[in-house]
Amino acid sequence: MSIFEWLKNSADKRPVAQESSSTAVRDIALRLSNLDPDHARWIAAFALVLARAARADLDISTEELREMQRIVRDIGGLPEDQAVLVAEMAAHRNELLGVTEDYLATREFKKVAAEGDAEKLLHCLFAVTAADDRISLVEEEEVRQVANELGVDHSEFTSIRATYREKREVLRGLEGRS
Repeated sequence: MSIFEWLKNSADKRPVAQESSSTAVRDIALRLSNLDPDHARWIAAFALVLARAARADLDISTEELREMQRIVRDIGGLPEDQAVLVAEMAAHRNELLGVTEDYLATREFKKVAAEGDAEKLLHCLFAVTAADDRISLVEEEEVRQVANELGVDHSEFTSIRATYREKREVLRGLEGRS
């Protein structure tokens, strides 16, 4: 089973959420009115955290946006047009609202996440940041910050990060050195 199937299958285990403290989460969740409101908040917070990592280097590349769209579609179970809308709204909101909203969306995700969702999100964050064939140090540090905010154990973080070793800019050029 792929990481994306694993995350999608955990959707039924998520706790019921209260009203969101994040305006960006609320705005995106409202666009998903055909979904259960708790699931819509989960997808909205999830997409905003993806955008947070993608924009850590102050730019969301076309490849990163496409990867966000694919992940939101596959994990959220959304039709292509809704996944595109959610990913683009998340990217746009991140650009407009920045750091404060990043923390609120991450806190919201932590509230609505089921056991194991945070670790699965980290895999998705690395997949998004690696979509342009590199994970910059600033992107890696942003994912580390998200892991800390979500309470993910450092050993779990490093295990997940190791999966993306070949994409990490900080390690490029070190192969073959003694």
